Amino acid sequence: MRTARKGSVEMPAFVRQLVKETEKRVSSFFKGGRGGAAEGKQPGEKEEAIPSPYLDRPVLDKLTEEGCARWGITYALGSMQGWRANMEDFHNCAPQLGGQLADWSFFAVFDGHAGSTVAQYCSQHLLGHILGGIEPEDNPEKVKEAIIEGFLQTDKHLHSVARREGWERGGTTVVATLISPYYIYFANCGDSRAILCRSGQVCYSTEDHKPYSPLEKERIESAGGAVTLQRINGSLAVSRALGDFSYKGAENRTPSQQMVSPEPEVCVLERSLADEFLVLACDGVWDIISNEDLCAFIHNRLRVCTDLRDVCTQVIDLCLYKGSLDNISIILLCFPGAPQFSAEALHQEAELDDMLESRVAEIYDELSAGGDEPDLLSVLTVLASNVIPGLPPGGGIQSKRNCIFSAYYQQRETHKPTVPNVSSS
Repeated sequence: MRTARKGSVEMPAFVRQLVKETEKRVSSFFKGGRGGAAEGKQPGEKEEAIPSPYLDRPVLDKLTEEGCARWGITYALGSMQGWRANMEDFHNCAPQLGGQLADWSFFAVFDGHAGSTVAQYCSQHLLGHILGGIEPEDNPEKVKEAIIEGFLQTDKHLHSVARREGWERGGTTVVATLISPYYIYFANCGDSRAILCRSGQVCYSTEDHKPYSPLEKERIESAGGAVTLQRINGSLAVSRALGDFSYKGAENRTPSQQMVSPEPEVCVLERSLADEFLVLACDGVWDIISNEDLCAFIHNRLRVCTDLRDVCTQVIDLCLYKGSLDNISIILLCFPGAPQFSAEALHQEAELDDMLESRVAEIYDELSAGGDEPDLLSVLTVLASNVIPGLPPGGGIQSKRNCIFSAYYQQRETHKPTVPNVSSS
């Protein structure tokens, strides 16, 4: 079983240098334009009145955590600020609850917006409110009721604190799972998402709560709001969240009937020996990669990684390289039936890396024949036009970006002209 470890993983210095030198030149190749990311100002351009929500360069340091529970689950967390000006994601990992629920686990990802205060508060208090209504008997209907009531009570207490502390804005989406000896409970409030993979396939995923979804739109309009530009009143992009109290003031309506509802959608599945792994992640992941591609990628990575933290960091890097401009957080839970490390798979991965390095060297030599040093973008363009067998399923060439970058800079160093020594007479 994988051992429990915590830590903060810093991006190696050479990778930082690669990013610093090449990000602007190759970003369009891997992920298109940076969209809303702040660009350099032109001479004479006036200062923006509103600060950009994006940085000039992403924060690449990752927070990671890995652990296990006595009944066989292993888990890892990975999170990174990325291009966002602030980190607004929080999490709660409780692999082994106490007392009569010692064989139960709870995990959740909180994706804050308009500040991190609400997400941080909820990450510290939601579980307590849920547990207050759960009894040792594993009755699915009663547990579902306790989860829903836990969300509503968290929002109620949060509102009191917000009024007392003067929090005028801010909210958080939540995706959580409560795992008992017999069932897996999913709770989703917003557009973070969970998926469960069985026998190599996605067998369940939560539904995102967006303002333009028919039932969500009906509730919003009944509460006096409107859906404009796929947002509530042209502003908020999610229709369920904790916090966001400026959208919860309609008179004579229950909390669940407000424009923004704090009520989660709860689903329960009976556990199976075929359960492999479960993923909780914020929309910084799901805006970039599909459920099926992420399932395939993680399934492949579990066969070549001995540390679940490495799998999480590879998912984060993949999302960054595919164009995610958001904070990125993921929790990966592995059941006893998860794919196991394979020496053969690791050997195939090493062969793929060797092949990519050789192909980069060939392309470099071909492009150098004209006398000029080829730039990275030119090498990438030629490489991407080739059929490359053995790339990680769901990851594609983006998942091997660091290998390709390293091979390119090795070639550039190898081909650097030798400066003759000048002896003093």
